[in-house]
Amino acid sequence: MEISRSARRTDGARQWLVLLGFGAAVFVAAAIGGLGVRGTGAEYQSLEQPAWAPPSWLFGPVWTVLYALIAVAGWLVWRRAGFGPAVWAWIGQLVLNAIWTPLFFGAGRYGLAFADIVLLWLAIGVTVLLFWRVSRAATTLLLPYWAWVTYAGALNLAIWQLNS
Repeated sequence: MEISRSARRTDGARQWLVLLGFGAAVFVAAAIGGLGVRGTGAEYQSLEQPAWAPPSWLFGPVWTVLYALIAVAGWLVWRRAGFGPAVWAWIGQLVLNAIWTPLFFGAGRYGLAFADIVLLWLAIGVTVLLFWRVSRAATTLLLPYWAWVTYAGALNLAIWQLNS
């Protein structure tokens, strides 16, 4: 008797190892971002910011929760559909996510960072649409991330305009 590919994806220890893999991918994106902000706290505080900018201490807790949601969402879709278009879209948005922080904080390239965050926002949208076809739960897990990136995009634009 042959076991289907989807049954093999969800069997035993393998599914938990793959969850760790999704977590590791998100950790790498976060680590790249962490390297991009290292030692930039004073620089960020010195930027002219809109009145609605959050305190800098809020970013760490928010991103910790969001990265956990992103990892679980990707894993849920993988469990149902494998490494298909939805997971590849997930990978693409994660790459754009990793690029933003070094552009904004490391290089101080606020305009280029804004272009990246616009592409990230669109990539999250594509990911949400593809996830919707596979897992409503995974889609729901990405919505806070999409909302935060919307807010972060507006903040990026405002900082760029105020500091040009």
